[in-house]
Amino acid sequence: MMLRITGKKRALLPLLISFSLSNQIVFADEKAVDYERLEKIEVEGVRTALGGDNINLVDIERINPNDLQDLFRGTPSVQVGSSLPISQKVYVNGIEETNLAVTIDGARQNNKLFHHAGTNLIDPELLKAVRVDAGVAPADAGPGALGGSLAYETKDVSDLLVDGDNFGGAIGLEYNSNGHVFDRNLSLYGRSGGFEALGYIKRATGNEFEDGDNNEVIGSETAFKSGLIKLAYLHDSGYRAKVSFEKVDDDADRPFRANFAGRFSGDALTRQYQLVRETVALSIKDETPEGLFNPYIKIARTETDLATGETDTGAYKSVNGTLANEFVLGMGTVDAGFDFYDDSSKGDFPAFYVVEEKARNYGVFTQARIAPSQQTRVSFGGRYDEHQLEGVEGTDSNNEGWSGNFSGEFDATSFMTLSAGYSHVFGGVQLAEPYRASPTWVYPAGGLKSANAENSYIGLEVKGGGLSPDLSGLTLAVKLFKTDINDLRDEEFGGGPDIYSELESDGFEINGRYDWQSGFARVSYADIDVEINGIEGGTEAQYIGTAIGRSLRGDFIHAFDYTGITIGADVQHYFEEDGTDTFSTPMRQQGAFEKYTVVNAFVGYTPLVFQDLTLRATVSNVFDETYVDRASYGQEYTNTFDTQLLNEQGRSLILSAKLRF
Repeated sequence: MMLRITGKKRALLPLLISFSLSNQIVFADEKAVDYERLEKIEVEGVRTALGGDNINLVDIERINPNDLQDLFRGTPSVQVGSSLPISQKVYVNGIEETNLAVTIDGARQNNKLFHHAGTNLIDPELLKAVRVDAGVAPADAGPGALGGSLAYETKDVSDLLVDGDNFGGAIGLEYNSNGHVFDRNLSLYGRSGGFEALGYIKRATGNEFEDGDNNEVIGSETAFKSGLIKLAYLHDSGYRAKVSFEKVDDDADRPFRANFAGRFSGDALTRQYQLVRETVALSIKDETPEGLFNPYIKIARTETDLATGETDTGAYKSVNGTLANEFVLGMGTVDAGFDFYDDSSKGDFPAFYVVEEKARNYGVFTQARIAPSQQTRVSFGGRYDEHQLEGVEGTDSNNEGWSGNFSGEFDATSFMTLSAGYSHVFGGVQLAEPYRASPTWVYPAGGLKSANAENSYIGLEVKGGGLSPDLSGLTLAVKLFKTDINDLRDEEFGGGPDIYSELESDGFEINGRYDWQSGFARVSYADIDVEINGIEGGTEAQYIGTAIGRSLRGDFIHAFDYTGITIGADVQHYFEEDGTDTFSTPMRQQGAFEKYTVVNAFVGYTPLVFQDLTLRATVSNVFDETYVDRASYGQEYTNTFDTQLLNEQGRSLILSAKLRF
């Protein structure tokens, strides 16, 4: 999608947005544009609603993330639990990501395999952009966007080559003192006569890391590989065909249950976990759409395999795609089309049984993104889905339903923007976790219920320059939100396939940012309350949500002119919260979520006479805090069967270098 609007400089900029050092914003498939200097804003690539959060390529290079926790640490609506990438789970406003429409390069991801492992293992080095629509998501984000959508986009050749160059590459090296982790990666890319090719490979190895008390965290060694291949061709007509293959592999001994460090009586201390995720995606799209006929197609195959121990495996597979058309109108664009997925989830436990569920969904959608005036931007749309789930013993559950969304922004004054959004979502029926499914399940005669959700938000943004010239660098924003999800499948091995839960998430964010010529500083405060079945949420609701509470985040960055030196730091503080969990038993006595504060700092250097080299030194967890991330499992329990929590890394010195050629 491309939306061209002349005149208003802030056209289609979301309320809460991640900015870069150079006042640039990058959406997927788009080069950086200076929003203060251009009279025309072009937004393309990732399908957007208004009011979302973007992490762009400049942000990613500044953060230099090693995992998803690093990637999202500046996004107040997102939390990532666990210190191990293999068991990290992403929560958006406290809602677990399997309740969102998650895509990588437009390919559907719903990797619900094992509640003690993570959901989507990703190498942040591959990414150029991430789009988070918390709550209200557009209809063309895909089906099942109960709590919003999360779209990852990997790098293209055009993101890596400067104008005039047709071949290049990069070598990256990184060393982490905590665990003696060594990371090396190589990328090569080129273009000629409309053809593009990109190849990337990475390997990271290391020992177990230590927490803030200098204790080794069991099963925390690094054994990670990833790769990306992309081929593309741009025709003179403006159409671009692109195919990509992305793979990640994590294979090492982990805690017996990989999202906490201790063990239940009788369990081994560790066992081998191997998680392999692959995505193959093809897209054909007009890069410069005009008029009413601009068809595009996306088709993908995704597969995630998890092996635990010597024999037990879980697998998720999906074939999914979209066929649609983009109508370019005078006021904006309208996308309309058809999408589908054919998913399966299989557990193979040779000593016991094999279980498999299958799901199919066919949907039609339309989404408009228009600007009726220079002061008003709106996005609205709807979709209709037919969903079928086939149970482990062949029983079919058939459901159908409508979804609709609206979001809008209005410039009440030259410096004040109001925003609001609402969505109703038909969610279908989620596949069961294969490690939890039972071959003895009996499905209800009328079929399983379909989940549904209601999302809403309101927001206000104020530019300080409208109040006083002395405040021209200041931006203040506030956002209130609420999500209700009903009939969310919450199956149990012994309880059956038709157990359901209800989730309610509500809260607010307050954001402030000040920009100056060579840097910025920002601070955000968020208060997120999650209730599951009417009880304050805890951490054991594996694929539903988790307690978040109150958090304060801040960061700054400053570049010293004519030196090539950049410094930056960030801080996260989570306040103490009462611990109440929906699934508590007398053996899991409730304590509080402990408060903690984590500070990270870095210095980067790019020689002015050799700007293809970037050096960076980072100190993470500067004050050697011993803590468990707020979104990690079990931290509110005071008696957990001899279970120990999975602490985060203590103080670490990270040295990195990247050479481009």
